[in-house]
Amino acid sequence: MMRQAGRYLPEYRALRAKAGGFLDLCFNPELAAEVTLQPVRRFQFDAAILFSDILVIPHALGQKVGFEAGEGPRLTPLQEIGGLSVLHSEVDQNALAPVYETIRRVKAELPENVTLLGFCGAPWTVATYMIAGRGTPDQAPARIFAYREPDVFAALIERLVQASAAYLVRQLQAGAEAVQLFDTWAGVLAPEEFERWSVQPARKIAELVRRDVPNAKIIGFPRGAGTNLLRYTEEVPVNAVGLDWMIDRNFARDKIQTRVAVQGNIDPLALLVGGAALDRAVDETLEAFAARPFIFNLGHGILPETPIAHVEQMLKRVRA
Repeated sequence: MMRQAGRYLPEYRALRAKAGGFLDLCFNPELAAEVTLQPVRRFQFDAAILFSDILVIPHALGQKVGFEAGEGPRLTPLQEIGGLSVLHSEVDQNALAPVYETIRRVKAELPENVTLLGFCGAPWTVATYMIAGRGTPDQAPARIFAYREPDVFAALIERLVQASAAYLVRQLQAGAEAVQLFDTWAGVLAPEEFERWSVQPARKIAELVRRDVPNAKIIGFPRGAGTNLLRYTEEVPVNAVGLDWMIDRNFARDKIQTRVAVQGNIDPLALLVGGAALDRAVDETLEAFAARPFIFNLGHGILPETPIAHVEQMLKRVRA
């Protein structure tokens, strides 16, 4: 499940309480490895997902990043502090070294039949936080900035492309068997902007990663893309794409799954509610996609208040 390690698990909450800040936890290989392994031990998932955060890249580029309890990430907004001049020209790999050590530790402890997935945020989504300093409902600050200062914004995206590709290459070299590119805010872009800020950067990242790791397995997830997902799969050389819960399943089955494997697309709120609503969502997803290459998953991250019993209910039904 997306974000399968986290606050819905009591063992995570106990560990988090003694870890210090959130980034401290992400950059502590011993603790981050334990968090990564917790849900695999409890639920026997087919894959472990690296415990980290998409904002480690801005941190490694020199932007101040923090997390406030109950409020989410807080960054010093680029739109207020001189733009790209405050950033490193290249990602600081020393800052990211603990992530690679986490991967090596997890890989050493995982059963051979459990895949290890790495990830990073896509340039557009990461840039929205870097520009505004926080998440906003429609990411208007970044969209406005991109319209007003397209050359400056393009330079930021290019820096994130290079940083993200280098980061994913190191994850794969450390032991990740596949990586996912999360473009959580792709759905707020107009079609032309989606092409420029989501599709083209993703294509370049995939090409750069495969230059160094030729057989790299890459999953793309432009959440909210809708029918633009077809353009994404036509232009970005991914092995699979994530499906959010909003996409039309018939479209995804007939137009997308005939091209690449698909992943998804249970509504996290259906998992939260459980019961008959969850059973129906599981059945409909399996009916739509199980006949072709398919990774059963949520359509976005598991919500922290999700009961563990509902996760168990979902897994029992999928495995029946």
